[in-house]
Parts: sequence; C-alpha cells; structure tokens
Amino acid sequence: MDEFLVEADSNVRLDLLVAERAGLSRTQAATLIAKGNVTVSGRREKASYKPCAGETLAVDIPPSAKRELLGEDIPLKIVYEDDDLLVVDKPAGMVVHPAPGNWTGTLVNALVGRLAEMPRDEADRAGIVHRLDKETSGLLIVAKTEKSHRLLSSAIAARRVARRYAVMIWGHLKSDTITVEKPVARDPRDRKRMAIVNSGRPARTDLYRLARFDSGDLLRAQLHTGRTHQIRVHLASIGHPVIGDDTYGGGGGRKVAGLPPKRHFLHAAWLQFNHPITGAAMDLRSTLPTELETSLREMAGGFAIGTDALTEFGFYA
Repeated sequence: MDEFLVEADSNVRLDLLVAERAGLSRTQAATLIAKGNVTVSGRREKASYKPCAGETLAVDIPPSAKRELLGEDIPLKIVYEDDDLLVVDKPAGMVVHPAPGNWTGTLVNALVGRLAEMPRDEADRAGIVHRLDKETSGLLIVAKTEKSHRLLSSAIAARRVARRYAVMIWGHLKSDTITVEKPVARDPRDRKRMAIVNSGRPARTDLYRLARFDSGDLLRAQLHTGRTHQIRVHLASIGHPVIGDDTYGGGGGRKVAGLPPKRHFLHAAWLQFNHPITGAAMDLRSTLPTELETSLREMAGGFAIGTDALTEFGFYA
C-alpha cells in the first residue's frame, strides 16, 4: 500500500494524480480506482474527483500492475566486493530502491544492471539489507546470495552490525556523549515525515561530540536500531537538527554551512561486522564527500584541517 499526501489544491483529477504519483498509466490508475484499490482519506471516489490539500491518497497496487524492475548501467563506487556481498559508497541524491516517482536511477536499478542474479524480497530491494535516505551518503551493504542476505539481515536485526555516521548539527550538545532513546513512527500530520510518537517503534541513537565550532557540533552517531530518518528525527527532537535538513528544521543556514541545495550533513562513514559466510572481521570506512568536506571547513573557521578530516577529529577512534 502506497500513501501520498496532497499538499495543495491543484484542480487535478484523481486518475491523473494517481498515475503521476504511483508511476502508472492513466488507464491503470482508472482501473484501480474503479476496483476500489484507491481511497481518498479513507473513502472511495470517482476517477473525476479532484483531491484537496491535506487529503491522503492510499493506493493498493497489485503485483500485475507494478512496473518491471529494470537494470541500468549506472556507475557505482564499490569499496569492497566478494562472491557473497559488496559494500557500495552511495552518493547523496541517489534513491536506494524503486518506488512511485523513482522507478529508475536507483541503487537497485544499478545493482540489477551490474549483477546477473541477486536475491530479492517482496519490495524488490535486490540484496539490500539496510537503507540510506536519498540525501544521505555513505556505506551500504548489499547481499549477493540468498544465504548472505538472510544472515546479514539477521545480524542487523540482532544489532551485530555497527553503523556509525558523521553528522553536523546546529547548536551544541549539553555533554560530549548523549543517548537519545525515543520511539519513532510516521508523523500523523504529515505522512512524508517521521516523528517522536509514544506508540511508535523503539529507537536508540548514541551521539558523541568530536568537535565544537561556533555554530554547531561535529558528531559521531551510532545506530542501535534502524528506523526511517532515525538520526534526523532524534536530533531534531532535542533541538539540534542536522545542518541542511529541510525536512526537520535544519535547512535555514545552508549558505552559512556551505552546503548545496537539498543536501544535509549526514554521512554513513564506518561499518563494522563479521562476514556472514567466513566470519572474518570487516572494517570499512568512507571519507567525507567533497561537499561535506567543504561544509566542514566552512563551519570549522580557523581550524586547520588536513586531507582526512574524520580521522583528524577522532571519528574512527
């Protein structure tokens, strides 16, 4: 079931809106509406209905109506690969798996194009065992076999995969080490956002201050759970949004931080886990991409920073 929030009155018919948002033809959209697979804020409407701002479209797309998952020749930065898995350094701006509005150009499209066979779950994630937000860059593990997919998924669920992120926030933490443990769920007022909700799923993020600058802190964030937008929501909830994060209140000073449009300062820089087949200890690292390196230098002001900023600030210690 896919849900879309109508953000503004647009005088657009329901069938056209569903076709656009769900990546379907108008005929497919009209058929789903006629069969009752589409509701508007919980009620059925005709294809000619024009949804209003604030209404939610729920679209249940049967497998027969879904688009075929296509492989594409998209360059990837691979930091590790063997017969069982690979680790990719995802750039900001790349969506991980296909969804309405992003059926092509995703990491999954690139993986399917690169590898002849990959394990796929019902969501067509082609070997993906965890995810990164579109504007979050960094390391992502991809399973190449069904066995490694199963074992890696179990390891993540059992919290045996250490995932650490470099993040810059507005303002300063009250202490050098903070744990945020608050439940996260879909924001009931805006389905595109997540929020702290008492009935949500448990979530824990450990935060370690690496450096304090005039306008904000450079942190290492470690996930103990993997909720959607978890780090971003947790930081916003304590009054220190991620710099550049328009969704959760950190985008206002983008020019001050030297960040390009839509980019937020969050980078999956360090992964540690045991290889699912050999048991070997895996320690994989990613340096800051150029735009975040530039932002760090802007925020640091008079600090002298060399070629490996994260190492200099003790990120990997």
